[in-house]
Amino acid sequence: MNIKVCGITQLKQLQQLDGLNIDYAGFIFHKDSPRYVVGKISKEEMQATDFDVKKVGVFVDADYDEIMEAVEDYGLDVVQLHGKETPELCEQLSEDVEVIKAFSINDGLSSISIDEMVAEYDDVCDYYLFDTASKDGKTGGTGVQFDWKLIGKSKIEKPFFLSGGIGVDDAAKIKSFKHPDYFGIDVNSKVEKSPGVKDMALLLKLKQGLKKN
Repeated sequence: MNIKVCGITQLKQLQQLDGLNIDYAGFIFHKDSPRYVVGKISKEEMQATDFDVKKVGVFVDADYDEIMEAVEDYGLDVVQLHGKETPELCEQLSEDVEVIKAFSINDGLSSISIDEMVAEYDDVCDYYLFDTASKDGKTGGTGVQFDWKLIGKSKIEKPFFLSGGIGVDDAAKIKSFKHPDYFGIDVNSKVEKSPGVKDMALLLKLKQGLKKN
């Protein structure tokens, strides 16, 4: 079970995630987010790190040049596209960096709708991420879960992360969810002390909960 912790804003916390053997750390490059990383961790600090945790840059409708500049400046291993990015942009980026394409799921969708939603991205990215669609039209960060059964009924056929309102109390649900391409979970607000400041005790508790039989 891969764990991605998104919304990191402190270098010390990145080091702590590495110490907990967290698989992916997400850094948000969307200016409207309260977890916007620019100005909180410098390019020089990020480039100087030598951790096993993979660094994921999260973008919303940014263009190719902006994304690749951040990849180079911050030494990102993966980019996560959380807006209305085209398959063409995903394909262009995938030549240089791993790509996670995020999709916002509304509980009113049928499983066929999800398969149709991802179909044109199937050959142009490395992973999918499914998050909860917000009522106000904003991207991600709802702290609310969608109905995972919608994903369980879909073919998908690409490694994917589940995201949206996942916390310590969901350990049993996370372990019981079944899908052949289920790759990992993405956590954020439910493991925070405040926006951008993670509660490492909660993350440790989550990891331990996922290990229990």
